[in-house]
Amino acid sequence: MPVEASLQDPPAPTPAKADELPSLAGAKLWAAGILLGLANFVAVLDLTISNVSVPTIAGSLGASISQGAWVITSYAVAEAITVPLTGWLARRFGAARVFAAAFLAFALASLLCGLSPSIEILVGWRVLQGLCGAPLMPLSQALLLRLYPKRLHSAATLIWGLTTAMAPICGPVFGGLLCDNFGWPVIFLINVPLALGGGLAAWRILEAGRPHRAEPAPFDAIGLVLLVIWVGLLQVMLDIGKDHDWFASPLIVGLAVGSAMAFWAFLIWELTARHPIVDLRVFRHRGFTACMAVFVCTLAGYFAANVLTPLWLQINLGYTATRAGLVTGAVGILVLPTAPLATWLCARFDARAVVFTGVAWLAAAILLRGLATTDMSFWQIYGVVLLAGAALPMFFFPLTTLSMGAVQPHETENASGLSGFVRTVSSAFATSIVTTRWEKYTTIYHADLVARSPNLQLELEKLTRAGSSLEHARLVLDRVVQNQALVLATNHLFWEIGAFIALGIGLIWLVPRPSRSVDPLSAH
Repeated sequence: MPVEASLQDPPAPTPAKADELPSLAGAKLWAAGILLGLANFVAVLDLTISNVSVPTIAGSLGASISQGAWVITSYAVAEAITVPLTGWLARRFGAARVFAAAFLAFALASLLCGLSPSIEILVGWRVLQGLCGAPLMPLSQALLLRLYPKRLHSAATLIWGLTTAMAPICGPVFGGLLCDNFGWPVIFLINVPLALGGGLAAWRILEAGRPHRAEPAPFDAIGLVLLVIWVGLLQVMLDIGKDHDWFASPLIVGLAVGSAMAFWAFLIWELTARHPIVDLRVFRHRGFTACMAVFVCTLAGYFAANVLTPLWLQINLGYTATRAGLVTGAVGILVLPTAPLATWLCARFDARAVVFTGVAWLAAAILLRGLATTDMSFWQIYGVVLLAGAALPMFFFPLTTLSMGAVQPHETENASGLSGFVRTVSSAFATSIVTTRWEKYTTIYHADLVARSPNLQLELEKLTRAGSSLEHARLVLDRVVQNQALVLATNHLFWEIGAFIALGIGLIWLVPRPSRSVDPLSAH
């Protein structure tokens, strides 16, 4: 098929008949709602619960901080890759059956993560955990809307929305508390009883074991393989590049070339395949493409800042994982009260102006973090982090509405999945980049401070005259210089992140006014 022909509007597909779920009412209906909300909560929680535990995990397993960050990126990348498969799996095996199986497999993967003896094995099981957790978010929402009658759809959406909003707040807090009091494996083992019980309950309540008539669902195996190759190779390159002197290493060059070739083949195949796993043709809509660019700027920067904050607090300021989690979790506190304001503003003003305000707010809040010092109190840091969270609903919900409104009605489902893929992959890439650059800038600033501090020799002599050994005196001075280098490196990165987010301020005006109205929660 010629590429030009594939870029035309595809015909609207015939709507598939949804699985017939058991008729539920009363307590059983609300039990199913709580169960589905729990699954969504657990899946989102595991995106952030390990953020504050990276230094502890890295120290326990003899890894560097950048290697410890693989625990975050591996889960996110695996989840992003599996999202496009969710629709096919639901049509082929049944939504309820896939949901229950994924929940049970998530329990097994969590157990294996908690028992991991090395960073490499832990990352491998985190990949499996991400693969199992990916279907839980979209299927929990879909099943909620199927089980609940239309008159209760607002309640179903509220259950799903609350669990989605609360999980990022609870993740760092729970992660810090569990890590400090019980050890890092517990942040994964805590999922086991929840996911195991939830999976068995889903199998029973939703009758996932009932016979299911498989619907015709062509599977794009070649597209999936190419997707895994180019994303996987690129993520590995970003994760290990620093340790191999980047492009001075033949390994890194090989990973870069392999990823580029696989990406090019993926583009060609997906644009010409009859049933692509990711329908890239939605990018022909200028509004959708511009929205994805804004999402990359905002959410990649937002996630990078939330990964950098607990690292800085624990390594530079000596915070425990619990205190770092409390600060990091503050970013989500203002999400719930700000969400109704964002909805109200979108109903009365141009949604692009609301996004503009939210992106500018977020950029300013991140840039403000670039003024940090080692003398800042807990509440000063807490307040600065709190400000950023209020910006999230101001751009996320209206941007989702704009992106879904920019595509044809029959493309909404594919566009929603592709949007989730873009958001998650960009966040994973941002995590690798920010941890690598943090170590690089720390080394640069350390050397610069030593070169610009002619009095270091005098301070060294003072310490030795005071009774310290020469080796101890050098360690003391190096620690002082290293702390200042970490602060300068952290501030530098926050300025870079803030500037990157600010790119979205201009990009949002490339989005045309939406031709139709879309509920942002339903379009997730």
